[in-house]
Amino acid sequence: MKNLKFPEIAYENTGFLQSPESRSIRIVSEYLEPATRFEKNKINSTVLFLGAARIAAENKSSPLHRYYGEAEELAYRLARWAIPLRPKGKNFVVCTGGGPGIMEAANRGASRAGAKTIGMNISLPHEQSPNPYISEDLGFLFHYFFMRKFWLVSRARAVIAFPGGFGTFDELFETLTLIQTQKIAREEVVVLLYGEEYWRSVFNVEALVKAGTISAGDAKLFSYASDPVKAFAILKRKLIRYCSIYGPPRFLG
Repeated sequence: MKNLKFPEIAYENTGFLQSPESRSIRIVSEYLEPATRFEKNKINSTVLFLGAARIAAENKSSPLHRYYGEAEELAYRLARWAIPLRPKGKNFVVCTGGGPGIMEAANRGASRAGAKTIGMNISLPHEQSPNPYISEDLGFLFHYFFMRKFWLVSRARAVIAFPGGFGTFDELFETLTLIQTQKIAREEVVVLLYGEEYWRSVFNVEALVKAGTISAGDAKLFSYASDPVKAFAILKRKLIRYCSIYGPPRFLG
């Protein structure tokens, strides 16, 4: 009698798990695995930093170079302020897309303050490497952009958009759309566009209001700042209302 070979257990069958038929399993995994680690680390809420990956610390010739240092300083101030707010877990934890540039600067500032800091990378054809300032147990790698976007926004009490390109625009405008359509409670998330000169030059919100494609009230969903000290003062004043409410903003949809 020949020896029978035991069949492979389904959850160890990598060929099946990586197949089109298992897409739903992979999507659910990208929801459950981060949720488990957030719960383990007692992450209640975050402050999300958006911005260009191309603004590097060493690229001093870039016209946007100053924003690297300013993002680091703002993240440092926010993280240092938020550390004591821990009676029921960690609140206003600095979170980024995990890559270089502004993302690195924000993770670096929070790390300098001695705080936990989150990085949510995405797998790309040209791999985006995680920056070295992400807390070891809070570094994530996503395959699906929409799952990454969900986790970037779902616990954010503030979204701070520094100058950036298509990726920054994508994440900023999706957040504003969720607030505008009241899928996220608009009074529970602070949106700050950092670098007023840059944002007014690339995002003509007044033209949208004039054309009737958004309402005048939609132009008030965000504010501007161009200095880390003033930006911190705005964010602290607006975030302080949530210090007795531990948890992420409400998704109303």
